[in-house]
Parts: sequence; structure tokens; C-alpha cells
Amino acid sequence: MSIPAQPTKPGEGRALPAPTGEHPGPEEGLALPEPEGAGTPSPVGRLAATVDRLRREVMAAQAEADGRALVELAKGILVERLGCGPSEAAQQLTVLAGQSGLSPLEFAVDVINQAAKDRVSEVTQAFLAAVGESEDPAEQSAAVRLRAAESGALAAAHDTQAVADSLLQHALGPLGAVAVAIWTAGSDGSLTLAGSAGFPPGEADRWRYVPPDVATVARSALTEGATQWIESLARTGLPTIGRHLHPDGGRAAVPAGSAGRVDGILEIAWPAPLDRQPPQVVRQVEALADLCAHTLQTYAQVRGPDREPLVLPDALELMDLTDGLHDPALVLVPHVDTAGKLVDFRIQHVNDRFLDPAGRPRAVVNGALLLEAYPMAAGGGDLFQRIERVHATGEPFRARRMSLTALVGEVPLAAVADLSISRHGSCVLLIWRIEDETARLASLLQNAQRLGRIGGFEEDLLTGETTWNGQLFTLYGRPESSPPVPLEDLAAHTHPDDTVVVGRLLRTLLHRRRPASAAFRLQRPDGVTRHMRIVAEPVLDTDERLVAVRGAYQDISAQHWTEVALAATRDQLAQSEQHASERSRLALQLQHAIMPPTRAPLEAPGLQVAVRYRPAEEEQLVGGDWYDAVVLPSGLVMLCVGDVAGHGIEAATSMVVLRNALRGLAVTGAGPGQLLSWLNIVAHHLTGSITATAVCGLYDPARHTLRWARAGHLPPVLVRDAEAAPLPLLKGMLLGVVPETVYEEEEVQLAADDTLLMYTDGLIERRDRSVEESLAQLLVQARTVTPTLDKQLDRLLTYSRSDTDDDTCIVGIRLR
Repeated sequence: MSIPAQPTKPGEGRALPAPTGEHPGPEEGLALPEPEGAGTPSPVGRLAATVDRLRREVMAAQAEADGRALVELAKGILVERLGCGPSEAAQQLTVLAGQSGLSPLEFAVDVINQAAKDRVSEVTQAFLAAVGESEDPAEQSAAVRLRAAESGALAAAHDTQAVADSLLQHALGPLGAVAVAIWTAGSDGSLTLAGSAGFPPGEADRWRYVPPDVATVARSALTEGATQWIESLARTGLPTIGRHLHPDGGRAAVPAGSAGRVDGILEIAWPAPLDRQPPQVVRQVEALADLCAHTLQTYAQVRGPDREPLVLPDALELMDLTDGLHDPALVLVPHVDTAGKLVDFRIQHVNDRFLDPAGRPRAVVNGALLLEAYPMAAGGGDLFQRIERVHATGEPFRARRMSLTALVGEVPLAAVADLSISRHGSCVLLIWRIEDETARLASLLQNAQRLGRIGGFEEDLLTGETTWNGQLFTLYGRPESSPPVPLEDLAAHTHPDDTVVVGRLLRTLLHRRRPASAAFRLQRPDGVTRHMRIVAEPVLDTDERLVAVRGAYQDISAQHWTEVALAATRDQLAQSEQHASERSRLALQLQHAIMPPTRAPLEAPGLQVAVRYRPAEEEQLVGGDWYDAVVLPSGLVMLCVGDVAGHGIEAATSMVVLRNALRGLAVTGAGPGQLLSWLNIVAHHLTGSITATAVCGLYDPARHTLRWARAGHLPPVLVRDAEAAPLPLLKGMLLGVVPETVYEEEEVQLAADDTLLMYTDGLIERRDRSVEESLAQLLVQARTVTPTLDKQLDRLLTYSRSDTDDDTCIVGIRLR
């Protein structure tokens, strides 16, 4: 029987068109135009014509071969259905095609669709139902195109390049596409170009391999696990193959795979921006991706990323591998429903090392579905989603101390495990190591041996449980029946002189979450004092949260010190402690002499004044904060606070110079703005170019007004009727920055029972918050009005949340 290569209906008698676009194929590149005015064809022209004729003949032969394969497949279906021979089936096919008004090729595709009932038939039936009785050959030949593409893909299953050519020629070219790329996904998240059509050879070579974690159009579909339609490449920043050829063109990237596993990506390129595609076209494209899945699976079995032979282990080989592991392991195989959709994983095998979190025997777990054996795997730690993603993408997953949850009846059981999930062929290998008491003690022993210590410990900060080994009880001189000493109680067993060192160790471990070590003297219950060194490190979970602390103690008194060396060290330590104590005492005396913490009440008509000074915690550092409150000869009351930059003797002496200079300048009767201008000259020229901040105010008892100015300092706070607010911020530069400057001043009318607070930044400054947030907290505390002004200042110091270890000055005034 002669199989026609062309349909008999009008408009369908042509061979399927070749891909169109801006970049011709190699054959088209040989077609050179003839010289104008030539009477007879030149040798080059004749050669070009010959090449063009041969190209058309090859395309026609290819289309005829594709059509013959589909017709022969339909004849086979009729032989099976009618119980006749091949010759009778061919005659019957011709007769039925004539009666239906279709070409033998179209009728053969209808027979295949009715017999197959697969994804291609569903797509073509929906498409033809949507277009109705359209006479457009491009629409009416959808089934022929898809079946022709399928035939080409199956015929060249081992040649992805041929599959790409077939898809572009038969199915995607008529949809307006100009190029297609077939990517295979590697287990490490990389993408390898398995085949392409429509792209120049140099472009395909340049994009042969895309490393993991490189964002491209194809990777977006791999990451999302769904088809990605890109209207225009110009509107996205994603690179991809051939982007410079059609920078404004549209793209589609479709995952290709089966049973929930993504084997690769089908990427399609259009030369112009892509409009929103109708559902029938979307389904056609997804059907073509399904055709690629078979090719990609075959490609992966015979080729690796470097086109070298690659043999993937099957389930039996993987089971043999897990039996040789020292860790508990499960071999999982995908479990799909009747539609081929992944719904679960079956536990194909568990090795001898496997420990069920619920204590069930291996025979109960082996062969069960994962979600039936562990229903909470889909919730606790997203275990099922991790396995599903590894199976889909091939990218392995590793995690330490991941929280798992198994459900036995109605009793939940929580566990912590180290996880390893990897894909091997079509199987998934899951290794989890459940932590128990034995494992923790073994880990403690290994850490102690690694650190070279005698006694090991671990504290679980989530449960509050502390674990010691036997050597550590001996080290502490305590019976093993007694409870271990947690780290927070370590100071109670430490020599009083070493409590600061222990406190610094705990802050480093628990707050900064960094490894730390310290040497201290341990005082045992039997009265023996041992020199110890502790080395510890924090344990963080996958979310970087602190969950435990582990480490070891070492007795360095017996190993590194002789009795003479210990005595000499104690003498040196005692001498150092004495010197440090003397330095601290002298520094504290100097601070109190310059700036006493409190002072006698200031006698001023109708005004109550109180001051407070709190030195820094580091007593050897003399601060530069200062305050002053004095009644001037004019009857005005001068109130001021300031802060000299830096610490030490230089800052303290500069502070004294500024405070005494301001007192002397105030006698002139000048306003606060002028006083700060003169004080700026003093700071710049007479104190070694120091910088400082200050607030200066002059209170008039007769008018109940306050004129004030500021030099880079925080404004005073006014408390009135249980409400607190800072005074409006005035312009004023730091003292000592420039030789001369002008300071703005303002007058505030005060009322009875008003309280005004002047302070330095040591009262509110925090490392983890802005000045605005700290000032808001101060305003909340200042709203509480106490019976006396002294109690109010003491309360502000008590509830201060400052953590910068800086000096603090407060001056408060309250109208009677």
C-alpha cells in the first residue's frame, strides 16, 4: 500500500514547515544569490539551487517517514481490533479515511488517539473541541503535529539532539517558536544542555553546562517545579541560551519528568514578546515536555554530564549498599496513583542498624508507605517535603539535629536526628541517626578525648538537663549520686576572686554564642582548691538557635604547676590583686573628689534642686561627665550638665577646666547662648582641642522662666501633669569643633510642680537601640512623679537600661 506523504484536504498538501527565525540553518547559509543581470545561472547559482532542492527533498522524505510510521501504527491497531491481516487493515484504513473526509494520515492519528487515551490524545481532543470547525490548517493539524513529534522522539530516544529537531519542526515551529533547548538536571543542581534546535552551534556550546545555583530561565522552572511563562526576556534579569539573539522575545520553561521526579527542563524560545497563551496551547507544550521525559531518562542512563557512560544503581544495589552502612538507613521508592502522580514513598528496605523512633520492629516498617508508618513526617521538620524535593531535583539534603516527630497510635514521640537524603537512580536513600543517652555520652567522651580534657559535660538549654561523665564527678569531689553543677551555678564553687572571669566566660557562651575558655580556682566540698581550665562551645541548631553547651574541664594544677610554681603564682596574683585594688581605690577617690555622687540641696527661692552622679563600672577609668548648679550674684540659678569625650585623667582635667570656666563666665550676666560661645573658645584653644557636649540654663525665680541653650547635647525633659516630653531641639554645635560659633537659645515658662531633668547620655545609651528608642523609654520612666525630687532621680538611675558602661549625670529641678 502506498502511504501518501501529504494530506488530501486543501491547505494540507505541503510538507511540515521548517523552523522559521532570524538564524538560518547550515543549508540555508549556502544559498547565495545570483549576480544581477546574468543571462544564465552561474555555477554558484546552480549549486545553491541544487542545495535548496535537496533540502526540500530531505524535509519531504522526513515528513513522509514520520507519516508512514503513524500510518503503520494505526494499521497495527486495526489488525488487533478487527482481527484481520495487514493488507485488509490498509484497505480498511483507506476506505474509512475517504468516508470521513480526512487524509489517511489524519485518520491514522485519530485511530491512535482513540486507542491510546494518553496525554497527547487528551490535549488534541481538547484543542480541536476549542477551535470547533475552524478551517485553519494549523489548528486542524494539531493532532498530526503532536503525534509526528512523538514518533520522532520515540524513534530517536537516545539522541536528544534529534528529539529537539523533531519537536521544533513538527510541533513548536507551527506555534511560532524559533528555537528549543532540552536541559537535563544533575543531582548537584546543575543543568546540562542535552539537545537544542534553532540556536547557532556556538551558542549551544557556550551553554553546554550551567553550574548549580546559577539563576536562569530553566532553573526557575526547576526550582518552582511548574511551567514558567515569560512574556519578554527584556523584562527579567534572567540569563539564558540565545538571549542576545532575541532580547525581547518570549520564553517558556516546562519541567519534564514523571512520578514526581523532574528529569530536566524543556525551554522554548519565541522571537517576539509572548502574549498570554490559551489553555489548549499550554497543554500542548506540557504534553511535549512529557515526550521529553522518556528521552531524558534514557539519556541519563547512558550519558553523564560529561557524556561519559554513567551507571546508576537500582533498588537492589542500593539495598546491598545500605546493609553495609554503620548508620540506620531506609531505601524509598516513589509511590504514584493511577494518574502517575507522586503521592507517597514506599519503604523498600531498612538495614540492620535502623532504629524506629517508636521502638517498632523492622518487619513492621519495612514495606510500608512512609506517611502510613510516620504520619507526622509531613509536619515535623517538613521531612516528607525534603524527601520529595530531593527525589524531584536530585539535590542532596543534609541537616544536623533536625527535629523529627513520629506518631504511634495517639501518643506523639519527638526525636532529634542527623539527616542525610540523596537520590540514587529512581530511589531515595534516607539516613537518620536518632540521638539517645548512649549516643550523647559517646559524643561527650569523643569531645573530651579530642580536647584533651579529663571531665566532659553537656547542658541541654531546652530541657535544663546537665550531663556529666564519671571523671567530672571525681574532679569536683562529689559522689555520682549527687546532681551535676550547672554552668549558672559555677560561680558558687569558684574562688571569690575568680567570679569575674567565670562571668565573662558565661556571657561569651550564652549571649555571644562563641566558644570560650577560662582558668579559675575550684573550691571543692572537701576544702581542696584546684586550679582548673574550662573549655566550652555552644551548640546551634539548623536555625542558628542556641540549644546546648558542651565542653570539658582540665585540672591544670597537677599537670602544669609544681608546688613552688603554684606558690610563686599565688604571690604574684596576690600582689597584682593588691595593686589593682589600690588603683581602683585611688581612681574612685579621684572621681568622688571631682564629682561627688550627691551633693547638699541647693538653696534657691521656690526651687528644689537635686543632682546625681554615677561613675562608670570600670572604676579605674575617670569619666568626663560633669554637672553644676549654682546661684549667681544676680539671683539667677545656673544649671548645666556636660560630657567631655573620652576617659582618663585628660578627660577629667578638661572637664574641670570647662566647669570652672563656665562658672567664671556666668558672673558676667551673659545669656546661656553667649556663655556656650565663650566656652567653645575655651575648649578649642585652652584645653588641647577637646570636644564636649553641654546644656546650660539660667532660671529666673521671679518670673519662673528658664532660658537655655545646648551644644550638641540631648535636650532637657519637662515633666508636667504626669506627662514627660523633651524641650524643642535647638541648634548648637559640639564644643571645641570650630574656633567660633553661635548657639541658639530659648525661654521656657515653668509652672508650679513642674520638674525639669538635665542628663548625660550615659543614662539612656544602649548598643542595640537608637537614641530615639532609648529616649522614649526614659520618657515613660519620667512620667512617674515621686514625693521628693531625690527619690525621682534615684528611681531613674535604678531603672536605667543603659549598657555602655559610661558615666551618668542628672540634674533635676522642681518648682515648689
